[in-house]
Order: sequence, then structure tokens, then C-alpha cells
Amino acid sequence: MFICTVKDQGCTWSKTLYSRDIIVFTFSYAFELSSTSLEQIIFWLRVEYLALPFIPVFLLLMCIEYIGQRIKKVWQYALFIIPFITIFLHYTNDLHHLYYKSMELRSDSPFPIIKLVGGPWFYVQSLFLFLCVMISIIILLKQVKKSSFRFRMQISMMVAGLLIPIMANYYYINGLSSYGIDLGPVSMSITFIFHGAALLTFQMFNVAPIARETVFESMKEGVIVLNQQGLIVDYNHGMRKVIPMLGEHSIGKSITSVLNGNYHLSEIIELKQDSDFNCSLNGKLVHYHIGFSTVLNKSNLPIGQIITFTNVTERVLMLEKLKQLASLDGLTQILNRTFFIYESEMLFDALSMEGGSVSVIMFDIDHFKDVNDTFGHEAGDAVITLVANTAKEHIREGDLLGRYGGEEFIICLPDTALDTAYELADIIRKKVSESIAVVNEEKISVTCSFGVTHVLIKAGDRSQSIKTLMPRADQALYAAKKNGRNCVKIIA
Repeated sequence: MFICTVKDQGCTWSKTLYSRDIIVFTFSYAFELSSTSLEQIIFWLRVEYLALPFIPVFLLLMCIEYIGQRIKKVWQYALFIIPFITIFLHYTNDLHHLYYKSMELRSDSPFPIIKLVGGPWFYVQSLFLFLCVMISIIILLKQVKKSSFRFRMQISMMVAGLLIPIMANYYYINGLSSYGIDLGPVSMSITFIFHGAALLTFQMFNVAPIARETVFESMKEGVIVLNQQGLIVDYNHGMRKVIPMLGEHSIGKSITSVLNGNYHLSEIIELKQDSDFNCSLNGKLVHYHIGFSTVLNKSNLPIGQIITFTNVTERVLMLEKLKQLASLDGLTQILNRTFFIYESEMLFDALSMEGGSVSVIMFDIDHFKDVNDTFGHEAGDAVITLVANTAKEHIREGDLLGRYGGEEFIICLPDTALDTAYELADIIRKKVSESIAVVNEEKISVTCSFGVTHVLIKAGDRSQSIKTLMPRADQALYAAKKNGRNCVKIIA
């Protein structure tokens, strides 16, 4: 905020630095409010204290210059002693706790807010700020009688603006502000409004819209505020991504009327319970976690509700990726034994509802130990991967392929006849025998033996499972090995 004197002397250094520090302090506090961790809040708190201690000094010097007076350089320098001590003690607070006795996050706020317990020097700085503001007010009031009506109104508005931070700091220091939010930046914004009305011709501006834009509109979370009757009080830009029909016309309307047609979201909001919600944005599925916070008045009575939509898509995708990694065999990228059995049991449960059939193929690599002994384990891994990829290429979507053991594999085929399963096993057998794995310039070829079994499941029959079929498929595999290997055997 750039302020010029009524004597039209131009903007002096005190006004410029005062404006700069106010802006730094307000914006830093805005970023503090939008922080998501104690470390981020402390960082912005330190940035605030690069400006905050000097604000009362520059305010006082500005008011002195406003009336056309000057003070000696030595007194100007003396005014900066306490601010510099404040900065030093604030940045070294962990060593002595003279400025803050403790710094921790509040547990009763809807978003991260730091709870500060002031030390001895905190109150010295607060008293210094109070004295500077009060002296500034006295300086301005002394000019009222000497000024014309126009400038009396101007000075009165400026004085009124300076009284607001005093009251705001009184509420903050005494713990009367909601959730312990520092009212200083907001009160200074109101001060700017008064100063803007007082010096309109000099085009003063306030920081309130900027602060709101920074804190509310730039939040990643979508936020919508409802009153006790479920009417929309406010919302931020992030909320329009979730509810595109929101607009200025939505203020004062019920949330259910705005959500007309989105029954799932309406039901979640009516239940007022934290929940997960999915929607499509620009053709992509986005996952949100919906949180509800009740707004209470000073009598601890509910007067409204804050609903937050936090985008958890990245977390959901990460969990899905971790689940996928946990379900896959690390070498072959097919299902590991545990998840193959789990998925197969789910498949059997589904088939038992209406009935159907299942075929199971179990196969392993012939003389695999010889491959390891002759060419090494690297070659063994290459051969296992080759066999797995060959089988993967020939199964259908919905079929389950898993690595059952070291060189042993298993396939579960829903709604597949026995002869079809036999044909598939024989195709895989031929393809494996025709394939060659090259490791360290060595060409390695292997064969596989296959055992196939089949079962018909009647509707309501839960006696069949993958665990009942695996022994039969294993017997068929054993028969294939006794028959000379590289063949397919059936046990119906």
C-alpha cells in the first residue's frame, strides 16, 4: 500500500517500507494458513518475522512524516533496537524459548493452525507494537483541530483504521480468536479499507481480497460452506471442479437443489459422514475424500458446516500400484501363488451363484535343474520368464495365470470345456518347445509337461474350489512326466 502525505510530499522511505512489510507479513501469513504441516507453518512464521517487528516502527515514522515532522537519526536507529532483538530471539528461540515457550499444531481446528505460547520477549514486542500504534494515533489526533473538515475526516478514518489492529491483537493474545487464528493480518486489511476511504484520491488499496484469494481460492482442496439450514454460504474455485454447476447464483440456495441429479453426492452430504467419492474430470477418474467440520459459535452451538473435498487420486493410485506389486511375481509379472489362489476362489464363488465350468492347467519346465546347473541361475530366470510370457500370450482376458512354485505354473480357465483346455495346453507346449532363450550368447531351449483337469459347478454348489482341483491337475502333470515329459495329460 502506497501512502502519500496530505502535503503532497510524495512517498517517503518509511511509507514504502511500511507497505512492503505489511505485504510480506500478510502474504506470509496467508501461506502459513494454507500450509499442511508444522514445518511449513514455522517456515512461513519465520518469513513473517522478517517484516512484523518493523511494522510498528515504520508506522510511527510514517505518521510523524504525515504531519511534516522529523526525528533525529539517533532516535530513528534506537527505534529499531527492539525489532532486531525480536528477530534474533525469534530465529534462535529453540535455544532459549524467550520468545515462544512452545510451538505446536492445534487439534481443534478444521485445517492446520499453529498454537503459540508466548515467552517474556513476546510480550515485550507486543507492548512495543501497542505503544507505537498508540503514539501514532495520538500524533494523528493532535492534528484534528489544526486541519480543515476534509482532513479531519481523513485523519479520523485513519485513526479508526489503526484502532482495529489493537483490538484484533487483544483478542489474539488473550486466546479469544477462533481456533487461535492471528487476527493481525485480517485487521490490517480492514485498516487499509479505512485508509482507502480516508485517502481515496491517493488510490490506497487493501489486502483483504488478496489474502482471501491466496488462502481460500488457492487451496488445493475444494471447500464449500453451508449454514445451519444447508444453504450455501461460500465456496472456493477448487469446488467448481467437483460441482461445475456452482456459480454466484448458488449462494443462498440449498446444496441439494444445486446438486439436483447427482444423487450419490447428495446422499453423502445428507449423511454428513466422511466418505470417499469418485467423479470424472476431463475424461479421467478422480478420487476425493469428503470431510465434514461443524462450525460453532461462541456459545458452542452449531451454526454451519464446512465440507472439504480433498483430491486423493494420487494416494489411491499408489495404493492400487502397491496392491498390484504385492499380487505379482517379481520375476515374471504374473500372479504369485497367494493372489492366484485368492483370485481363483473369487472366481469359483461367482460361478457357484449360477453354475458353470472351470478347467485348470498345471505345468512345469522339464529338467529345469539341469538348466541352472549348466548355464547358471541367470539363465534359469530367463527360461522361467520365457515360459511365463509364452503362456501369457495365449490365455484370454479373464483367465488367471500364476507362478505356483519355482518353475511350476498354473492356469485357471472359467467357462472352458476340457477339450478346449487341452488344446490350449498343447499350443503352449509347442510354442515353448519352439522358443529359444539366449543368455550370454548361449542358446537354451526347454520343454514343459502339462496336467489338465475340469469340473462342472452346479448353481449353489460351494463344494468345489481351486484347492480341490489343484491336486487333480498335479496328478495329471505327474502322469505327463511319467509318460516321457513334453506332453499333456488329462484327469477329468
